[in-house]
Amino acid sequence: MSIEQVVGSMGSGMTIGIGGWGSRRKPMALVRAICRSGLTDLTVVSYGGADVGLLCAYGKVRRLFAPFVTLDSIPLEPHFRSARQSGSVEFVEYDEGMFMFGLLAAAHGLPFLPTYAGLGSDVLRVNPGLRTVRSPYGGEELVAVPPLTMDVALVHLNRADHRGNGQYLGPDPYFDDLYCKAADRAYVSCERLVGTGELLKEGPVQSLLVSRAHVTGVVEAPNGAHPTTCEPDAERDEAFQRLYARSAAEPAEWALFRDRFLSGDEGAYQAAVRRWHEEDSR
Repeated sequence: MSIEQVVGSMGSGMTIGIGGWGSRRKPMALVRAICRSGLTDLTVVSYGGADVGLLCAYGKVRRLFAPFVTLDSIPLEPHFRSARQSGSVEFVEYDEGMFMFGLLAAAHGLPFLPTYAGLGSDVLRVNPGLRTVRSPYGGEELVAVPPLTMDVALVHLNRADHRGNGQYLGPDPYFDDLYCKAADRAYVSCERLVGTGELLKEGPVQSLLVSRAHVTGVVEAPNGAHPTTCEPDAERDEAFQRLYARSAAEPAEWALFRDRFLSGDEGAYQAAVRRWHEEDSR
């Protein structure tokens, strides 16, 4: 599929899960396409990074489920900070472990999963809709984490074949497989499409993270995680990420950044980034 076909299959008001972690292996080409689209009123489920920040900056997000929103080397995503402080986004904050259990519950079709995570913290106070349960095997109190079900999941991987089998080659799978299993539809963008037989030449069988059984469509999107990491294909673009973070300082800075880098399609974005680096190096 093309990037435009994937985004064109989505609708306003949907719940969208976005894979990766912070500023690591985010499906940013797909996120940028959502920003260019007419989609609005989205609920986003994410270990958040620039994906959440960009969508907030474009006014696409109504509600967010996340344990954090960070650019890693920049602790707090600045566009998310602005949206949070203005109250324009409803934020449901979970502990990282609770968030994982929510993905697991959705992936397995369960009404909830019990966990110790969240007990003794303010998570239950700020999320009054959460419930606790008593273990039938001793009576311990546990948090009952509801499933983080999604209409659509978007993930970015290093390699994929045309059938939708997805492979990661970096140091961490994050939770991309759970996102794909937990959503009604899942779309994989990848650095490079290869033949099915080529996948095992790229990495061991354990690196085949996402099964075609859980994938609706696949998109070849070279450098599609930029500016986040996609190791070993790409490191985080720290200089560009700092420029992006500065764009949140005031409306004029954001307008300049948006017009320079985000006013065209994905090809125009990648070209603009290359030109900026060439100018910066001089």
